[in-house]
Amino acid sequence: MSIVVTGATGHLGQLIVAALLRRGVPAGEIVALGRDAGKLADLAGHGVNTRQVDYTDPESLRTAFAGADKLMFVSGSEVGQRATQHHNVVAAAREAGVGLIVYTSIANADRSGMVLAGEHLATEREITASGLPYVILRNGWYLENYTGQLSTYLQFGVTGAAGDGRVSAATRADFAGAAAAALAGAAETNRVYELGGAAFTLTELAEEVSRQTGRAVGYTDLPAEKFTEVLVSAGVPEGFAAVLADSDLGLARGELYVEGDDLAKLIGREPTTLAEALRAAR
Repeated sequence: MSIVVTGATGHLGQLIVAALLRRGVPAGEIVALGRDAGKLADLAGHGVNTRQVDYTDPESLRTAFAGADKLMFVSGSEVGQRATQHHNVVAAAREAGVGLIVYTSIANADRSGMVLAGEHLATEREITASGLPYVILRNGWYLENYTGQLSTYLQFGVTGAAGDGRVSAATRADFAGAAAAALAGAAETNRVYELGGAAFTLTELAEEVSRQTGRAVGYTDLPAEKFTEVLVSAGVPEGFAAVLADSDLGLARGELYVEGDDLAKLIGREPTTLAEALRAAR
């Protein structure tokens, strides 16, 4: 048995490798791929096989996928370049004849108007057309997107362009646990899973921050253009700031709200709540 994990040096990829190990998958059966040789060395120190690859280098992918039984395809992070990069991954997987592709997509990819959703949906379609068995995991927003800004919230409050939209966020660790479960056979083949935790609005986020910290925090809702300006003034690159504002508009339209309990079923428990995540972050 060989499980190849792409993006294994990133936040989610590292957690997926850790979740596989906790499930009892022998380290020698895991092949961790990434661009950062230093982080790969850390994984190798735990007995995991490692290979340095790049989504822009098809030959490195073909070599890494040779003999793989299962491929954990963690989506790339370079918005605007993922269509070509992901094509390289799927093509290499098809050539290697991997037994299963598990792909991390985005919530409601087939009905979302968010900029981030387009490349994911294109990748989903390429995977389903490849003829390889697959599991599509449409991950909702990470709770870390919010808990990582706790100090900013305490200083300036919560700001966004999401209106009263509800976001079904969960921790990276919960999404990683779902991925490991899918690789372990807990997911049905050739199925799409919509994954998310208990939903909340950004107003409710501000209220929970207030409860957890004892500091009064409010939510300021802005037009997307103004929110982009605020992000840029805070040091976020303009292109990425526009993507974040666009994502808030998607949140407002309900495109980051996930119905059902797919995540809970895959990880075998209720996902971590906003309150729990904020408590840990605090």
